[in-house]
Amino acid sequence: MNEGKILSLAITAIVVFILFSTSVFTVQENQQVLVMRFGNPKDQIAEPGLHFKLAFLDQTRVFEKRILNVDPPSEEVLLADQKRLSVDSFARYKIVDILKFFQTLNTEAGAQTRLHTIINSAVRSAMGKATLQDILSTKRDALMEDIQQTVNVEAKRFGIEVVDVRIVRADLPEQVTQATFDRMRSERAREAQEARAEGEQLSLEIKSRADKERTILLAEAQRESETLRGEGDKTAIEIYGKAFNQDPKFYAFYRSLEAYKKSLSNGETTLLLSPDSDFLEYFKNKLN
Repeated sequence: MNEGKILSLAITAIVVFILFSTSVFTVQENQQVLVMRFGNPKDQIAEPGLHFKLAFLDQTRVFEKRILNVDPPSEEVLLADQKRLSVDSFARYKIVDILKFFQTLNTEAGAQTRLHTIINSAVRSAMGKATLQDILSTKRDALMEDIQQTVNVEAKRFGIEVVDVRIVRADLPEQVTQATFDRMRSERAREAQEARAEGEQLSLEIKSRADKERTILLAEAQRESETLRGEGDKTAIEIYGKAFNQDPKFYAFYRSLEAYKKSLSNGETTLLLSPDSDFLEYFKNKLN
Protein backbone atom coordinates (compact mmCIF):
# COMPACT_ATOMS: atom_id res chain seq x y z
CA MET A 1 0.00 0.00 0.00
CA ASN A 2 1.46 3.31 -1.06
CA GLU A 3 1.57 6.48 0.91
CA GLY A 4 -1.30 8.06 -1.09
CA LYS A 5 -3.74 5.34 -0.15
CA ILE A 6 -2.66 5.51 3.50
CA LEU A 7 -3.20 9.28 3.57
CA SER A 8 -6.57 8.90 1.84
CA LEU A 9 -7.69 6.27 4.37
CA ALA A 10 -6.51 8.45 7.26
CA ILE A 11 -8.40 11.46 5.96
CA THR A 12 -11.51 9.32 5.43
CA ALA A 13 -11.25 7.92 8.94
CA ILE A 14 -10.90 11.41 10.40
CA VAL A 15 -13.91 12.65 8.44
CA VAL A 16 -15.94 9.60 9.50
CA PHE A 17 -14.94 10.15 13.14
CA ILE A 18 -15.87 13.83 13.00
CA LEU A 19 -19.21 13.01 11.34
CA PHE A 20 -19.89 10.30 13.90
CA SER A 21 -18.91 12.42 16.88
CA THR A 22 -21.09 15.30 15.73
CA SER A 23 -23.98 12.98 14.95
CA VAL A 24 -24.07 11.21 18.34
CA PHE A 25 -25.19 12.85 21.56
CA THR A 26 -26.02 11.55 25.04
CA VAL A 27 -29.17 12.27 27.00
CA GLN A 28 -28.80 12.00 30.80
CA GLU A 29 -31.55 10.71 33.08
CA ASN A 30 -32.23 14.20 34.36
CA GLN A 31 -32.38 15.75 30.87
CA GLN A 32 -34.74 16.07 27.93
CA VAL A 33 -33.53 17.30 24.55
CA LEU A 34 -35.12 19.23 21.71
CA VAL A 35 -33.45 18.62 18.32
CA MET A 36 -33.42 21.72 16.12
CA ARG A 37 -32.79 21.84 12.37
CA PHE A 38 -32.10 25.25 10.87
CA GLY A 39 -33.62 26.77 14.02
CA ASN A 40 -36.85 24.82 13.78
CA PRO A 41 -37.86 22.06 16.23
CA LYS A 42 -37.35 18.62 14.66
CA ASP A 43 -37.61 16.06 17.46
CA GLN A 44 -38.18 15.70 21.23
CA ILE A 45 -36.13 13.16 23.17
CA ALA A 46 -36.83 12.31 26.83
CA GLU A 47 -35.35 8.80 26.99
CA PRO A 48 -31.79 8.62 28.41
CA GLY A 49 -29.00 7.04 26.33
CA LEU A 50 -27.21 7.56 23.00
CA HIS A 51 -29.11 9.28 20.20
CA PHE A 52 -28.27 10.40 16.67
CA LYS A 53 -28.79 13.56 14.69
CA LEU A 54 -27.62 14.93 11.35
CA ALA A 55 -24.11 16.28 11.67
CA PHE A 56 -23.73 20.01 11.19
CA LEU A 57 -27.43 20.34 10.37
CA ASP A 58 -29.11 19.53 13.67
CA GLN A 59 -28.56 21.27 16.97
CA THR A 60 -29.75 20.29 20.43
CA ARG A 61 -31.33 22.24 23.29
CA VAL A 62 -31.15 20.59 26.68
CA PHE A 63 -33.89 21.14 29.28
CA GLU A 64 -34.21 19.97 32.87
CA LYS A 65 -36.27 16.88 33.55
CA ARG A 66 -36.12 17.29 37.32
CA ILE A 67 -38.50 19.33 39.46
CA LEU A 68 -37.45 22.98 39.61
CA ASN A 69 -38.11 25.59 42.29
CA VAL A 70 -39.61 29.02 41.87
CA ASP A 71 -39.67 31.62 44.65
CA PRO A 72 -41.88 34.60 43.74
CA PRO A 73 -41.38 37.93 45.53
CA SER A 74 -43.62 38.70 48.49
CA GLU A 75 -47.08 39.93 47.56
CA GLU A 76 -49.43 42.08 49.66
CA VAL A 77 -53.00 40.79 49.44
CA LEU A 78 -56.36 41.98 50.76
CA LEU A 79 -58.40 39.23 52.45
CA ALA A 80 -62.16 38.85 52.41
CA ASP A 81 -62.35 40.26 55.97
CA GLN A 82 -60.49 43.39 54.76
CA LYS A 83 -57.26 42.44 56.50
CA ARG A 84 -53.99 42.89 54.63
CA LEU A 85 -51.26 40.25 54.59
CA SER A 86 -47.78 40.14 53.11
CA VAL A 87 -47.62 36.65 51.57
CA ASP A 88 -44.38 34.86 50.68
CA SER A 89 -45.12 31.83 48.50
CA PHE A 90 -43.02 28.99 47.09
CA ALA A 91 -43.71 26.59 44.20
CA ARG A 92 -42.15 23.60 42.42
CA TYR A 93 -42.67 22.81 38.78
CA LYS A 94 -41.43 20.59 35.96
CA ILE A 95 -41.26 20.92 32.19
CA VAL A 96 -43.66 18.40 30.62
CA ASP A 97 -43.71 19.68 27.02
CA ILE A 98 -40.32 20.99 25.92
CA LEU A 99 -41.57 22.08 22.48
CA LYS A 100 -44.32 24.26 23.96
CA PHE A 101 -41.88 25.47 26.63
CA PHE A 102 -39.32 26.43 23.98
CA GLN A 103 -41.87 28.19 21.78
CA THR A 104 -43.44 30.24 24.62
CA LEU A 105 -40.78 30.77 27.30
CA ASN A 106 -37.56 29.58 25.68
CA THR A 107 -35.47 29.55 28.88
CA GLU A 108 -35.82 28.73 32.58
CA ALA A 109 -35.29 32.40 33.41
CA GLY A 110 -38.31 33.24 31.25
CA ALA A 111 -40.29 30.52 33.02
CA GLN A 112 -39.35 31.94 36.42
CA THR A 113 -40.54 35.42 35.46
CA ARG A 114 -43.82 34.19 34.00
CA LEU A 115 -44.53 31.88 36.95
CA HIS A 116 -43.93 34.72 39.40
CA THR A 117 -46.78 36.63 37.77
CA ILE A 118 -49.08 33.60 37.52
CA ILE A 119 -48.53 32.45 41.12
CA ASN A 120 -48.94 35.91 42.66
CA SER A 121 -52.12 36.47 40.64
CA ALA A 122 -53.53 33.11 41.81
CA VAL A 123 -52.58 33.87 45.41
CA ARG A 124 -54.32 37.27 45.30
CA SER A 125 -57.44 35.75 43.72
CA ALA A 126 -57.72 32.82 46.16
CA MET A 127 -56.92 34.79 49.31
CA GLY A 128 -59.28 37.56 48.30
CA LYS A 129 -62.08 35.05 48.97
CA ALA A 130 -60.64 33.79 52.28
CA THR A 131 -60.47 35.26 55.77
CA LEU A 132 -57.55 35.34 58.16
CA GLN A 133 -59.24 32.59 60.17
CA ASP A 134 -59.37 30.39 57.05
CA ILE A 135 -55.64 30.81 56.49
CA LEU A 136 -54.87 29.88 60.10
CA SER A 137 -57.23 26.88 60.14
CA THR A 138 -57.45 23.53 58.36
CA LYS A 139 -58.96 25.31 55.34
CA ARG A 140 -55.44 26.35 54.42
CA ASP A 141 -54.77 23.04 52.59
CA ALA A 142 -57.87 23.46 50.44
CA LEU A 143 -56.77 27.02 49.72
CA MET A 144 -53.37 25.77 48.54
CA GLU A 145 -55.01 23.19 46.26
CA ASP A 146 -57.19 25.91 44.76
CA ILE A 147 -54.13 28.07 44.08
CA GLN A 148 -52.24 25.13 42.55
CA GLN A 149 -55.13 24.27 40.21
CA THR A 150 -55.45 27.89 39.12
CA VAL A 151 -51.70 28.11 38.44
CA ASN A 152 -51.69 24.83 36.48
CA VAL A 153 -54.47 26.03 34.18
CA GLU A 154 -52.21 28.91 33.14
CA ALA A 155 -48.94 26.96 33.27
CA LYS A 156 -50.11 24.26 30.82
CA ARG A 157 -50.08 26.85 28.04
CA PHE A 158 -46.31 26.99 28.48
CA GLY A 159 -45.63 23.24 28.74
CA ILE A 160 -45.21 23.44 32.53
CA GLU A 161 -46.85 21.49 35.35
CA VAL A 162 -46.82 22.95 38.85
CA VAL A 163 -46.53 20.06 41.32
CA ASP A 164 -46.75 22.04 44.56
CA VAL A 165 -47.53 25.52 45.86
CA ARG A 166 -46.92 26.54 49.45
CA ILE A 167 -47.27 29.71 51.49
CA VAL A 168 -44.00 30.03 53.35
CA ARG A 169 -45.01 33.05 55.42
CA ALA A 170 -48.09 35.23 55.80
CA ASP A 171 -47.34 38.30 57.89
CA LEU A 172 -49.08 41.57 58.48
CA PRO A 173 -47.53 44.45 56.50
CA GLU A 174 -45.03 46.52 58.45
CA GLN A 175 -47.37 49.52 58.72
CA VAL A 176 -50.24 47.32 59.90
CA THR A 177 -47.92 45.46 62.29
CA GLN A 178 -46.78 48.74 63.84
CA ALA A 179 -50.35 50.01 64.09
CA THR A 180 -51.46 46.72 65.65
CA PHE A 181 -48.56 46.83 68.09
CA ASP A 182 -49.39 50.42 69.06
CA ARG A 183 -53.06 49.50 69.50
CA MET A 184 -52.16 46.47 71.64
CA ARG A 185 -49.77 48.58 73.72
CA SER A 186 -52.48 51.24 74.24
CA GLU A 187 -54.96 48.52 75.18
CA ARG A 188 -52.54 46.97 77.67
CA ALA A 189 -51.80 50.44 79.12
CA ARG A 190 -55.55 51.09 79.48
CA GLU A 191 -56.06 47.72 81.18
CA ALA A 192 -53.12 48.41 83.50
CA GLN A 193 -54.56 51.82 84.38
CA GLU A 194 -57.96 50.28 85.08
CA ALA A 195 -56.37 47.56 87.21
CA ARG A 196 -54.35 50.20 89.09
CA ALA A 197 -57.48 52.30 89.69
CA GLU A 198 -59.40 49.23 90.88
CA GLY A 199 -56.49 48.36 93.16
CA GLU A 200 -56.42 51.87 94.63
CA GLN A 201 -60.19 51.78 95.16
CA LEU A 202 -59.94 48.37 96.82
CA SER A 203 -57.08 49.66 98.97
CA LEU A 204 -59.17 52.63 100.10
CA GLU A 205 -62.10 50.33 100.89
CA ILE A 206 -59.87 48.01 102.92
CA LYS A 207 -58.29 50.95 104.80
CA SER A 208 -61.70 52.47 105.45
CA ARG A 209 -63.04 49.15 106.70
CA ALA A 210 -59.93 48.65 108.85
CA ASP A 211 -60.24 52.18 110.33
CA LYS A 212 -63.90 51.56 111.08
CA GLU A 213 -63.14 48.24 112.77
CA ARG A 214 -60.27 49.89 114.69
CA THR A 215 -62.58 52.67 115.90
CA ILE A 216 -65.21 50.13 116.94
CA LEU A 217 -62.61 47.98 118.74
CA LEU A 218 -61.16 51.02 120.54
CA ALA A 219 -64.63 52.19 121.53
CA GLU A 220 -65.55 48.75 122.83
CA ALA A 221 -62.23 48.51 124.68
CA GLN A 222 -62.75 52.00 126.15
CA ARG A 223 -66.28 51.09 127.21
CA GLU A 224 -65.05 47.83 128.75
CA SER A 225 -62.21 49.59 130.54
CA GLU A 226 -64.57 52.25 131.89
CA THR A 227 -66.94 49.53 133.01
CA LEU A 228 -64.10 47.63 134.73
CA ARG A 229 -62.76 50.84 136.23
CA GLY A 230 -66.23 51.69 137.56
CA GLU A 231 -66.60 48.21 139.01
CA GLY A 232 -63.14 48.48 140.54
CA ASP A 233 -63.91 51.88 142.02
CA LYS A 234 -67.18 50.49 143.38
CA THR A 235 -65.37 47.55 144.91
CA ALA A 236 -62.70 49.85 146.33
CA ILE A 237 -65.35 52.14 147.84
CA GLU A 238 -67.02 49.13 149.39
CA ILE A 239 -63.71 47.95 150.82
CA TYR A 240 -62.86 51.45 152.04
CA GLY A 241 -66.35 51.72 153.54
CA LYS A 242 -65.98 48.46 155.42
CA ALA A 243 -62.53 49.45 156.63
CA PHE A 244 -63.82 52.87 157.73
CA ASN A 245 -66.68 51.34 159.62
CA GLN A 246 -64.34 48.92 161.44
CA ASP A 247 -61.89 51.64 162.64
CA PRO A 248 -62.76 55.19 161.56
CA LYS A 249 -59.77 56.78 163.33
CA PHE A 250 -57.25 54.44 161.79
CA TYR A 251 -58.86 54.88 158.38
CA ALA A 252 -58.64 58.66 158.69
CA PHE A 253 -55.00 58.34 159.76
CA TYR A 254 -54.24 56.07 156.82
CA ARG A 255 -55.89 58.43 154.36
CA SER A 256 -53.86 61.31 155.78
CA LEU A 257 -50.64 59.38 155.33
CA GLU A 258 -51.58 58.65 151.71
CA ALA A 259 -52.20 62.37 151.18
CA TYR A 260 -48.84 63.25 152.80
CA LYS A 261 -47.08 60.70 150.60
CA LYS A 262 -48.58 62.05 147.39
CA SER A 263 -47.99 65.67 148.35
CA LEU A 264 -44.41 65.30 149.59
CA SER A 265 -43.14 62.57 147.26
CA ASN A 266 -41.52 65.16 144.98
CA GLY A 267 -38.51 66.72 146.69
CA GLU A 268 -38.99 69.95 144.80
CA THR A 269 -42.54 70.46 146.09
CA THR A 270 -43.10 73.35 148.48
CA LEU A 271 -46.27 73.55 150.58
CA LEU A 272 -47.45 76.77 152.15
CA LEU A 273 -50.05 75.92 154.83
CA SER A 274 -51.49 77.55 157.93
CA PRO A 275 -50.28 75.93 161.19
CA ASP A 276 -53.82 75.23 162.20
CA SER A 277 -54.68 73.55 158.87
CA ASP A 278 -56.59 70.26 159.11
CA PHE A 279 -54.06 68.84 156.68
CA LEU A 280 -51.41 68.92 159.44
CA GLU A 281 -53.68 67.49 162.10
CA TYR A 282 -51.61 64.36 162.75
CA PHE A 283 -48.38 66.32 162.73
CA LYS A 284 -49.85 68.53 165.48
CA ASN A 285 -50.68 65.53 167.59
CA LYS A 286 -47.19 64.15 167.06
CA LEU A 287 -45.68 67.46 168.10
CA ASN A 288 -47.88 67.64 171.15
